[in-house]
Amino acid sequence: MKPRRAFVGIWGGLLAAAAASVGLIGAETVTMTGSTTVLPIAQAAAEALIGTVDVEVSGGGSSVGIASLVDGTTMIANHSRPMKGSEYEKAVENGVYPFTFHIANDALSVVVHPSNPVNDLSLAQLQGIYAGSIRNWSELGGVDAPIVPVSRDSSSGTFETWETIVMGKTPVSTGAIYTTSNADVANEVSRNPNAIGYVGIAYVTPNLKPVSVGGKTASIEGAIRYSYPIARPLFMSTNGFPSGTVLEVILYILSDAGQRLVEEVGYAPVRVLR
Repeated sequence: MKPRRAFVGIWGGLLAAAAASVGLIGAETVTMTGSTTVLPIAQAAAEALIGTVDVEVSGGGSSVGIASLVDGTTMIANHSRPMKGSEYEKAVENGVYPFTFHIANDALSVVVHPSNPVNDLSLAQLQGIYAGSIRNWSELGGVDAPIVPVSRDSSSGTFETWETIVMGKTPVSTGAIYTTSNADVANEVSRNPNAIGYVGIAYVTPNLKPVSVGGKTASIEGAIRYSYPIARPLFMSTNGFPSGTVLEVILYILSDAGQRLVEEVGYAPVRVLR
């Protein structure tokens, strides 16, 4: 799931340069909807722009954000997976022509309760846990207790990343607990000693224990270099190349100041900052 770095790098450089010369003066409210992984970036940008641009942010998942862009109910769709061909087709049918910006990188972190002694799992073991073929922590060197897999729901780009990289064509077990946000996964795992989940790296807190995957730990460096097995790009899409206040928001997020916010909330920037 590698991003098209050359294409994104060119646009990122052009937009970052433009951001330095454009003043943030907005008259309309800019709406952003979608991925709960991207949500901390969107919220931080909205706060930073108070007094210059009015930004309203909501979650709901990547599919919700993209659908909202397609039906014209949001200006910016936040998503943690690429748009699908079927979504582009529907957009064009509606007179919407999505333009996508690569705004950050993430390392999808596998997390367990801090009391869990398991420190490392392979992709094959993770697939077995979520498929239901590995059911007890004792099978993985842990205590004799049932494994409680916590998953995102199917509207989530995080779920689709997990499905693509970890599960392949194997379905997630119906016995998994399905949640609607990264925060919900984090809460479920933090209060259940037998639970395991996966969250964007910005959602890892002291109440969670990250588990390495194939000997590699989720990290900002792993997200930047894509050396971590479940690293991925994060996106924002607009209807065509944006203009006006929407462009101002995108330019800010891709500026040095915006990319420092990306780092501050816990994700990896898309370029080296000056």
